[in-house]
Amino acid sequence: MTTTSLTTALTIEGRNDFDDAVRAATGHDLHAASLQTFQVNIGLTCNLACHHCHVESSPKRDEQMSRHTMSLILDAARRASAATLDITGGAPEMNPHFRWFVSQAVEQNLRVMVRTNLTIMLTPGYTDLPDFYRDRRVHLIASLPCYLKENVNKQRGLHVYEDSITVIQKLNAVGYAANPHLTLDLVYNPLGPSLPPDSHALETDYKRILLEQFDIRFNNLLTITNMPIGRFARDLERDGRADEYDQLLRDTFNPHAVAPLMCRHQVHIAHDGTLYDCDFNYALGLTTQAPAPQHIKDFDPRVHIQRRIATDNHCFGCTAGAGSSCGGALT
Repeated sequence: MTTTSLTTALTIEGRNDFDDAVRAATGHDLHAASLQTFQVNIGLTCNLACHHCHVESSPKRDEQMSRHTMSLILDAARRASAATLDITGGAPEMNPHFRWFVSQAVEQNLRVMVRTNLTIMLTPGYTDLPDFYRDRRVHLIASLPCYLKENVNKQRGLHVYEDSITVIQKLNAVGYAANPHLTLDLVYNPLGPSLPPDSHALETDYKRILLEQFDIRFNNLLTITNMPIGRFARDLERDGRADEYDQLLRDTFNPHAVAPLMCRHQVHIAHDGTLYDCDFNYALGLTTQAPAPQHIKDFDPRVHIQRRIATDNHCFGCTAGAGSSCGGALT
């Protein structure tokens, strides 16, 4: 069965192989456990078009979240007593209301995380972002899928590695990775259809090499498994490796990765306010399951914290090996 056909299993049959694996490992279906994080995709416009991007952002995309929807999210986060606002995109910085949203969230005492591609901070109109982030103590999570230039540029585009290094140096200069209130984490993705290596060993290599070559520092390395969806799925299909990768994810299912799965501790809001359990489900159009409302205007923390998580067989990507989430390895 190909990756493409696997993604229809939920709607056709109601259950899927991942559901069965979770029930066999835990004795029950996958349900939410908390609402500590509101993860928000505020738009798909991006200055890059990376091969591994599961939401397929690019300079050609124009979907952007409105300020009204952002206000609904802030109100919902307050009612849910959420602790963290996790902002992603696209390049989230390109949303015209981005700075307002961040500032409002900080005033609301939310811990703000922004997933940045780094290179946006060299673009005219965005070069002051290091100072903006520093002043608001924003936790930055930045994609740098390898410490080798040729690998990064192959995955993300010509000169992206050099530009990323330059921006990390700028962030270090304003205190990131030195000031305990200014966290800079980097994200590693495998280049192809394989699982990430041991995160601790890889982090040691990253820190040593980047310090020796560029005198730059960061806090943590987050290793994230490539999900068999979006552009990456099409690459797998083209290369005839979709079934092979799917089998790898299934064969390395780790039952210890189920409890900390990010979908169990967050809600994901798309640019139009539609609710999902995670950004991978967002990429596939798998909204939150009834009776949980499916739009932020109808958000009910009492219902959403009890919801069953919408799953499909791409979810094996989050439980493979050491597990994977937007926060890196799970076990």
